Amino acid sequence: MNHQSADPTARPHRSADGPSAVIVLAAGAGTRMRSRTPKILHPLGGQSMVAHALAAARGVAPRDLVVVVRHERDLVADHVAGLDDSALLVDQDDVPGTGRAVQVALDALDQRAGAIEGTVVVSYADVPLLEATTLEALVGAHEQQGNAVTVLTAELEDPTGYGRILRAADGTVTAIVEHKDADEDQRAISEVNSGIYAFDAGALRSGLERIDANNAQGELYLTDVLGFARADGGRVAGLLVEDHWQVEGANDRVQLAGLGAELNRRTLERWMRGGVSIVDPASTWIDVSVELDEDVTILPGTQLHGATRIARNAVVGPDTTLTDVVVAEGAHVERTHGSGARIGAGASVGPFTFLRPGTVLGEDGKIGAFYETKNVVVGRGSKLSHLGYAGDTEIGEYTNIGCGNITANYDGVGKHRTSIGSHVRTGSNTVFVAPVTIGDGAYTGAGAVVRKDLPAGALGLSVLSQRIIEDWTVSNRPGTASADAARSGTAPVPFGEPHEGGQS
Repeated sequence: MNHQSADPTARPHRSADGPSAVIVLAAGAGTRMRSRTPKILHPLGGQSMVAHALAAARGVAPRDLVVVVRHERDLVADHVAGLDDSALLVDQDDVPGTGRAVQVALDALDQRAGAIEGTVVVSYADVPLLEATTLEALVGAHEQQGNAVTVLTAELEDPTGYGRILRAADGTVTAIVEHKDADEDQRAISEVNSGIYAFDAGALRSGLERIDANNAQGELYLTDVLGFARADGGRVAGLLVEDHWQVEGANDRVQLAGLGAELNRRTLERWMRGGVSIVDPASTWIDVSVELDEDVTILPGTQLHGATRIARNAVVGPDTTLTDVVVAEGAHVERTHGSGARIGAGASVGPFTFLRPGTVLGEDGKIGAFYETKNVVVGRGSKLSHLGYAGDTEIGEYTNIGCGNITANYDGVGKHRTSIGSHVRTGSNTVFVAPVTIGDGAYTGAGAVVRKDLPAGALGLSVLSQRIIEDWTVSNRPGTASADAARSGTAPVPFGEPHEGGQS
């Protein structure tokens, strides 16, 4: 078969200012997704399907970007506006079909600035792996060959459900036959229509005026425009994209998961080729919005989401999930769940640590095992090593917060802040009852409940004499295993002394 293939690495000939318009079709209901969320708003790689589609569309620098909406119109429109507030939103009416969707978009463009001319690209909101370079290749081939229509095609092992590409001996496209309208021989064709086109605006306008719903679906098919363009003497060509994933759509959650896995594979490969060590790609997920420096190491079971940034020589993982977290050079983050946090150079976090939004850990600092933090700023070299909670707190430099410390920041009505200075040492199980301020160089004793400010260099204690009530368990818990053990028990043996009948 004689037809041209798209080379995504090439820089094709194309108009300097990009196509006149890109129309993204986003009106479908997506019922097979079985979801209250519109299909095109389902995410993969950290972005909705329509966000990926709009990024590819914007990548060819169109003069106008149009998004056609209908199902859950307001929800989709708000989402699109948040992604690209310059996109023109157009509502599809009750007339079904892709032909009608493009017709209302073209009408809106014509009404806004007069009949547009040049190249009009039509794409879809549910092809998230489509790349801008492929659209550039499509536009370049279309304009270089002087085509009336150029369709992006792919060859699939299982083309079920896709429209088939019919070609003439010279390789030009004679027709596209929808699967439900195709005969047995046509269904055997493996080259399929992606639904993505470059049109001459005049040929598109003329063809849309003549299409009808005389087909198995009773819809206005955009594909019928190709036949009219050819009948009018226009050249209709196909551009084969070798990477079929770029034109794969997601109609249900199985297909969405497959596309998500492929996108993640490509994302990880790109980072590994860029100098990032990913020990186990099979258990690692990284959003397309994440940024990684060279010589970062990602250990198994790690997920990086949102605006997460990891600097050189940092090690993240294993079993770590970070969302919108910045990790500076040389830091280590192990078995941690974090969001909206900043981790300084050379700092360490984990294992089993929960970093909530507003956590800022300074250079060479530490937040250790079984610690939760929220709205906390920890200075250079300070350590919160284990078993504690810090909320609404500032901690100075080179302070050591003892095991089991808690900042009691909530009084049942409002949140209050704790300020702890530099070079402070706190004893195990200290509770800071906010609002409270601890001066530089202060100490607290084990079990202290600090309700008043401590001056610099002071020692805060909560001292109670130990009281012993003999035989309390036997008297107050009769019949229990503890009482039985107490009756038969002996006095404790001091540490280091031998037990009767043996050595310690």
